[in-house]
Amino acid sequence: MRVAIGSKNPTKVAAVEGVLGSSFEIVALDVPSEVSEQPFGDEETIRGAVNRAKACLKSVNVDFAIGLEGGVTETEYGLMVINWGALVDYKGNVFIASGARAVLPGEVSAEINHGKTLGQAMDVYTKRNGVSKKEGAMGIITNGRLNRDEMFAHVIKVLIGQYDFHNAVNVK
Repeated sequence: MRVAIGSKNPTKVAAVEGVLGSSFEIVALDVPSEVSEQPFGDEETIRGAVNRAKACLKSVNVDFAIGLEGGVTETEYGLMVINWGALVDYKGNVFIASGARAVLPGEVSAEINHGKTLGQAMDVYTKRNGVSKKEGAMGIITNGRLNRDEMFAHVIKVLIGQYDFHNAVNVK
């Protein structure tokens, strides 16, 4: 089977490869999310993931496409890192799933509220470059116990499970 991922971000690609394994041909595409550079809230983050998956289907011939989007959302406990994924097939089926969430440090939230993306804010906070392409905010704030690729792998497993269940039920 051929599968597209709507990103060339190494953590997102690694997550898809890790879950699907070598029995799938994975095509990584740089497609737009059509949402803010820093998505705020579940709805915008979901929309970004769905848009990425749908854009893949318009670009390449695959069995299905996966879009992954990270975002932030405001809660009474503070700004949280969130992540959503979407799996879209040519039949028009759209499956969505979310994964782990955690409250961001106040310093990071302040940077985001002043216009930085989560990735930029994490780079400032950690005094490093490219955190969003490595362990991600989740990896930093969990002290390496849950890195970004693992976080997205969880979402992909839920998406694939939904897709498999849907196809198994509709075969009967």
